[in-house]
Amino acid sequence: MSLQEEISRRRTFAIISHPDAGKTTLTEKLLLFGGAIHIAGAVKSNKIKKTATSDWMEIEKQRGISVATSVMGFNYGDYKINILDTPGHQDFAEDTYRTLTAVDSVIIVVDVAKGVEQQTRRLMEVCRMRNTPVIIFVNKLDREGRDPFDILDELESELKIKVRPLSWPINIGAKFKGVYNIFEHSLDLFTPDKQRVSERVEIESVDDPRIDENVGEKDAAKLREDLELIEGVYPEFNVDEYLQGKVAPVFFGSALNTFGVKELLDCFVKIAPAPRPTKTEERVINPDEEGFSGFVFKIHANMDPNHRSCIAFVKICSGKFERNAPYKHVRSGKIMKFAAPTAFMAQKKSIVDEAYPGDIVGIPDTGNFKIGDTLTSGEILHFKGLPSFSPEMFKYIENSDPMKAKQLEKGVQQLMDEGVAQLFVNQFNGRKIIGTVGQLQFEVIQYRLLHEYGAQCRWEPISLYKACWIESDDPEALAAFKKRKFQFMAVDKEGRDVFLADSGYVLQMAQTDFPKIKFHFSSEF
Repeated sequence: MSLQEEISRRRTFAIISHPDAGKTTLTEKLLLFGGAIHIAGAVKSNKIKKTATSDWMEIEKQRGISVATSVMGFNYGDYKINILDTPGHQDFAEDTYRTLTAVDSVIIVVDVAKGVEQQTRRLMEVCRMRNTPVIIFVNKLDREGRDPFDILDELESELKIKVRPLSWPINIGAKFKGVYNIFEHSLDLFTPDKQRVSERVEIESVDDPRIDENVGEKDAAKLREDLELIEGVYPEFNVDEYLQGKVAPVFFGSALNTFGVKELLDCFVKIAPAPRPTKTEERVINPDEEGFSGFVFKIHANMDPNHRSCIAFVKICSGKFERNAPYKHVRSGKIMKFAAPTAFMAQKKSIVDEAYPGDIVGIPDTGNFKIGDTLTSGEILHFKGLPSFSPEMFKYIENSDPMKAKQLEKGVQQLMDEGVAQLFVNQFNGRKIIGTVGQLQFEVIQYRLLHEYGAQCRWEPISLYKACWIESDDPEALAAFKKRKFQFMAVDKEGRDVFLADSGYVLQMAQTDFPKIKFHFSSEF
């Protein structure tokens, strides 16, 4: 196959949602259709010991939540699909934000009973910043929930995007009978079964009498009425508007019962974008360029507990990646060769000889990589848009076992490189401060330090409001600020100056008193 053909068959997307909306369950069912797994695992189940494929870390199996983005690739018909299953819990939002820089489109999962929740809004903002095309899957229709028209209104007002239903439910909850597929004009009847796909009835049009035979006259009449209303209220679905991120197609179904998932996947592969051009500081990179380029959007420590290794996840942006070929690591200027690049099926890895734009490749990392690093065939490029956000929770990290100081230091360094949290060293007393966006991250760090590095840490309280990166064009003003705020100054792991404000009032006063200082709340400036 030519490079162009390989690119056009790639579909790289992330699945995002609020916790518990059914994101990981949907991922499992997509893998089931792709033949990548033969039995879908449960995210939460005491009876079944088969856990979800994408939740492979020990802490994920125990908690029944995703704490790290996992990557899964499989073939579906003529298409090569790369799914990134992201954590929904807001404490791991930063991992999700970075993942969104590596995908070409997004599927948002919304619970029919709860509607749009806060985390979904924030993730949608990131999609809007990048004009990422979005498809919405309204899940859990086999449970009691809200009226589908109310859900559509809420999606438009809360996510600030036009919507267009491409399938429509026949009742919900206990009376749920199935979904009419507007995109393909077919009727799918619901039978609650977690492993088997429901039956499809081929129909000519919405007036086909077979609809009445299968769902009853009353429900058939209501369906026709609803569809007429949809055609009257919502404009015809336009693929170009979807690709520009202006309109979001909506599908209804139940991921747990494998219902409505195939319809979503079939429509997705037809309309979703192939790998798109990527912006760098120097120029725009097109996927079909001959020269290879890619960037590191995630680093994961200890994917294999038997080997203390890190893996850098590289999104390929242009050209063809080949095993053992020499590539330039732009930040260090070194030429590197990779003998064992891997393709992923969550934790399972297989060596790849070549990969194309849109693919995600894992490269063993011995400390060479940082998030945002660029690899190229030789050209100097810097990819944009991999921010670290200002943390909101802070604690001192202290060593509980003096004999394990080296292990603790290595563990903290690797976990920080992974982007799990941020490390600041206080200039006043030299103590290390960990900043996170949520309480749960402190527990994950402590758990992973103990189980993966054999190091014990304890947390000590510190009262801080916000960390902000500071810079100034005026060296004297910067020196005066650092002298005045000496007790509250720290450096991050890149050696940049960070001001640790202990209250909103102090931060506001600092901004007023020092007009020549620029305060940044994201590390990308």
